[in-house]
Amino acid sequence: MHIAVAGNIGAGKTTLTRLLSKHYGWTPHYEDVDDNPYLSDFYDDMQRWSFNLQVYFLNSRFSQILEIRQSGKTVIQDRTIYEDAYIFAPNLHSMGLMSTRDFDNYFSLFDLMSKLVQPPDLLIYLRATVPKLVQQIQQRGRKYENTIRLDYLKRLNERYEAWINGYEFGKMLIVDIDNINFNENQEHLSSVIDKIDAQLHGLF
Repeated sequence: MHIAVAGNIGAGKTTLTRLLSKHYGWTPHYEDVDDNPYLSDFYDDMQRWSFNLQVYFLNSRFSQILEIRQSGKTVIQDRTIYEDAYIFAPNLHSMGLMSTRDFDNYFSLFDLMSKLVQPPDLLIYLRATVPKLVQQIQQRGRKYENTIRLDYLKRLNERYEAWINGYEFGKMLIVDIDNINFNENQEHLSSVIDKIDAQLHGLF
């Protein structure tokens, strides 16, 4: 089985992936952030590095999905292949940070890859307002994230909502994280787990 956690920068995807993998005994697949050779450069100069970064993520996530399906294990994945294509790349294009030529090239590559993979059995979407995202980004203290602009996060949030509203690939669970802290509050985590159980086992 393939479970995926989706959400904006700072929504808590990696944290929830870690907690759920521990609870269920699922194999975690994390987003390649620390070893990503483009991320720091991208935040310094988005226009120069946007295409390179998106192709890197596309390649990384495509490889992950093939690995997940071949493993025969239940895997929980931090971010999906769809988020780059439907949220991050079009956002960069609309902000003038990726050329139309590069975006069309990127999207045709995604379109080809998406035909070769299956969507997750369950998508968990972490919904958060921009102030909550900023708070959590500041708390984790990644140096290269200090320059993320508020309008960038706001635009991403709008695209996430549009994508989620039209999501038809399979089961989906939306978790509003503004008023919960599943990392430090066991009751909050248990509530999320109960909802996941209901989705996976069809109790409701």
